[in-house]
Amino acid sequence: MDTAEARASFEEFVAARSVSLGRVAYLLTGHRHDAEDLLQTALIKVAMRWSWVEEPEAYVRRVLYTQAVSRWRGRGRRPEVLTDQPLGEGGKEPDLETRVVLDQALRRLTPKQRAVLVLRFYEDMSESQTAAMLDCSVGTVKSQTRHALERLRVLSPHLAQLLADRPREVAER
Repeated sequence: MDTAEARASFEEFVAARSVSLGRVAYLLTGHRHDAEDLLQTALIKVAMRWSWVEEPEAYVRRVLYTQAVSRWRGRGRRPEVLTDQPLGEGGKEPDLETRVVLDQALRRLTPKQRAVLVLRFYEDMSESQTAAMLDCSVGTVKSQTRHALERLRVLSPHLAQLLADRPREVAER
């Protein structure tokens, strides 16, 4: 692929996938501007390697996750908000109180727990896909998911009720 073809292909990818990737970046950062910066950083890294990247979306998502965790570590703080999508049953948006409670509880999780929850429940990835994305073992994904969900149940009884409404194995997929 020559330079002009590679550039056109990259621009087409960005136009088609930037909204979806931007949502993921927002979930990881909690702020629109931080999400834009994170996505731009990821796209720059991909652009430099575009000619040999076989699965560009997977590559961008991996860069998003690794860069988000690196930023959290570097700043010594956790992101403040996770959700911008409704989490209610059957596509029904939860009430404002539920969203606020969820946001507050999620702020108190570790970056790895947040990343696991985003991948498992927002991105709907399997345990093995999540492990590959975060470069850790499936056992780590399982334990981080379990610990994160347990912590959410403790931090917010309101959320515990939402999780109790579905079978435990579904809630912990």
